[in-house]
Amino acid sequence: MVAARETTLQELLEGAKQYQVPLYQRTYSWTKPQLKRLWDDILKLAEDRAHDPKATHFIGSLVLAPSPANGPTGVAEYLVVDGQQRLTTLTILLCAIRDHRVKHEDPMHRDRLNQQYLINPWKPSSQTLKLVPTQADRAAYLACLDSTPQAGGADPVGEAYRFFTAQLATADDPADPFDIERIESAVISGLALVSVTAQAGDNVHRIFESLNNTGLKLTQADLLRNYLFMRLPTMGEAVYQALWLPLQDRLTPAELELLFWLDLVRDDPRVKQTDVYAAQQARLNRLRSEEEIEAEVQRFDRLGVLLRTILHPNEEKDAGVRRRLERLSAWGTTTIYPLLLHLLDRREQGRATAQQIASAMLYVESFFVRRLLIGRATANINRILLSVVTEMDAGLPVDEAVRAYLSTGRKYYATDSNVRSAVRSIPYYLNGRPQQRNLVLRWLEESYGSKEPVELNSLSIEHVLPQTPTSEWRQVLSADLGPDENFAEVHEALVHTLGNLTLTGYNSELSNSPFSVKRLQLSRSGIRLNQEIAAQDRWGRAEIRVRADALADRIISIWPGPTEQASDQSDVPWDLMNKALAELPAGSWTTYGDLAALIGSHPVPVGARLATSPAPNAHRVLQVEGTVSPNFRWSEPDRRDDPRDLLRAEGVTFDEYGRADQAQRISTEELAQLAGVTPEDVPERLPRPRANQDLDFADRFIEQVTALQGPQVATAVHVVLDAWTTMGGTILYGTGGETSCFLMARGRRHELGDIWPAAIYPSGKFEIVFQHMSVRTPFNDVILREEFRQRLNQLPDVDIAQAKIALRPGFPLTVLADADAREAVTDHLRRFYDHAQAPTAETLIME
Repeated sequence: MVAARETTLQELLEGAKQYQVPLYQRTYSWTKPQLKRLWDDILKLAEDRAHDPKATHFIGSLVLAPSPANGPTGVAEYLVVDGQQRLTTLTILLCAIRDHRVKHEDPMHRDRLNQQYLINPWKPSSQTLKLVPTQADRAAYLACLDSTPQAGGADPVGEAYRFFTAQLATADDPADPFDIERIESAVISGLALVSVTAQAGDNVHRIFESLNNTGLKLTQADLLRNYLFMRLPTMGEAVYQALWLPLQDRLTPAELELLFWLDLVRDDPRVKQTDVYAAQQARLNRLRSEEEIEAEVQRFDRLGVLLRTILHPNEEKDAGVRRRLERLSAWGTTTIYPLLLHLLDRREQGRATAQQIASAMLYVESFFVRRLLIGRATANINRILLSVVTEMDAGLPVDEAVRAYLSTGRKYYATDSNVRSAVRSIPYYLNGRPQQRNLVLRWLEESYGSKEPVELNSLSIEHVLPQTPTSEWRQVLSADLGPDENFAEVHEALVHTLGNLTLTGYNSELSNSPFSVKRLQLSRSGIRLNQEIAAQDRWGRAEIRVRADALADRIISIWPGPTEQASDQSDVPWDLMNKALAELPAGSWTTYGDLAALIGSHPVPVGARLATSPAPNAHRVLQVEGTVSPNFRWSEPDRRDDPRDLLRAEGVTFDEYGRADQAQRISTEELAQLAGVTPEDVPERLPRPRANQDLDFADRFIEQVTALQGPQVATAVHVVLDAWTTMGGTILYGTGGETSCFLMARGRRHELGDIWPAAIYPSGKFEIVFQHMSVRTPFNDVILREEFRQRLNQLPDVDIAQAKIALRPGFPLTVLADADAREAVTDHLRRFYDHAQAPTAETLIME
């Protein structure tokens, strides 16, 4: 016998209660995708409750069993059989809300939230915690609960705390004193759960299995089809043959479900794809006759033809529309589909011309490109795009209506002046998705309209000033430095900007070669972008900036900007800096120059900003050599303690000269990963070689490693790959200009999903993909990732900081040239492979 009832977090946590996660449960393993979904739901709920205080949002079930340890102390103790990830996440979020409100509002929030929802005050120490996580998670959880310096470490619990801390900082509008209070209320009393409580002696695991039954389920499209034809008792057969069957043949099941969602969000952008059936059913319930239902199926069939065109642009007959559809499809942002469906529908109904909808699509393309250039590729993009149809001005021609909508508010449709400033300073190479960065350069090259077009699909982005500068490059760039400038900071500020980037077919002679060598090779290229670089006598800061200005002019001429009503956004994205700082793990540090490069600024204004404006973890920002800046000031005016003492408490080590360990430094590229502006690289399936391709990708990979790292390193890499395949692993290769290599321990069709420990890049990096592992069984267990890190750190010249266990650190391929090191790497990979193939029983316990 079980008791099931709907409840709230407030009801669950108030009073003397304790929820114990059994030792056999898996450790806490939610990562950013799950955290982001929950956070987005909470923000929407808080917004809804501003208009309807009784609004709730269902987030799942919680299966509890009375603890055998229940005694006479007055604390009701429960074992959490199912739902521990959800419950743990919510209490971590409460810790983050508490700490935010204590820091920015009133210290009384600490005792209030602690005593109501997080602890049982005045109870024995064993019963103080309202939630007792697994032993492996307990230290990290207690650090968050007690707000110690270790809170927000690199483990999953710390990552969740840092994520929510960053989101709260972003959501807190100084002009709205009640926004965080509304979020807290939404979490406490707006999130609805079903609490299933077993009786003493019940088989709780049987209940768990029943709740998590994984039998074949009907899709939402199946449910909607069944509903529609239930409403067609006499006309069903004819409607099915004439309308539904052609629609079903035209679209896959997933595409059919997408169609029904797109149809809904054109009128209500808040509808989620998980609610398609319920929302469509509620709409269709208003219809009374079979003829009305038939008309709806007919409308779905017509929209299905339009969706087919969006998904397969080559089937579009108008050349202008086809070109824009192909480009937007290549960009890969599916939340543009509702607008595209609306545009094609308007043309179909004669309410817009093909030229107008092509123009509207160009404005959207320009919106994407300009946002990428200013480092805002992903900011609120889904909400913006899903709201275009419902919020644009219906009285304007459709293309001008789209442009006007994208130009208003903080949508980051960059003005011409924004573009000119950003192209000079923003680290273009670290923003957005790799294929989007590549696309913009390809489209720039196409804009020259060469009569002898070059095949651009296989080209990759090349840094002219290399990422790892040689002595020759140091000499060139040092000549441009002022008396107070630091080489490392100036290099970091220039190397990833658009002015320093071009496209190559991965000519292996480029890499870190001196400019004289690169210039000769680029001059032989058929690519106009390269010929312009080759026309220069040297390549330093002045040349990079001149080219940046020229590219900005070309960009402005190709991609139209917003309306005149649009205002320039802040040239310096301080909010992005604060987000990166909030995500900075305990036990790590970064520099003013790294932050400046991330946001396209300079170390001096970054230092001034941190000295005058509160920012999360500002004490973790040091000078480039790892020392505390003499100008460092706490945001609290009465605080005088040495920041090094706090950094030591967090896990940063200092040498006898007061310099922080460089291995614990978070670089600009890693800051971009933490802030979410640089997504993870993923392996691609090996495509069938093109007819003009003499070498397969495996040969290309070894050829490139040989050219860039020398035959000794190439042989060592080959030995490691042979050992990997001998133990049962497979190898996948990237299809870009630089042929990356992924060591696959499981494929995508495996029941637990694909997983790989490392990616190898011919440019010289053996990358350890902790970020990817953290969301794959069994390496979502931080203990396994930590063991892997410690083993790798036994290799010569490898020192991966514990704070980077959620990032993608690596070591040079040259490490493999040593036979002992190579054998050790192979042994570590074998242990990884064995874990991936035979995960333990604990790691398979799912909610």
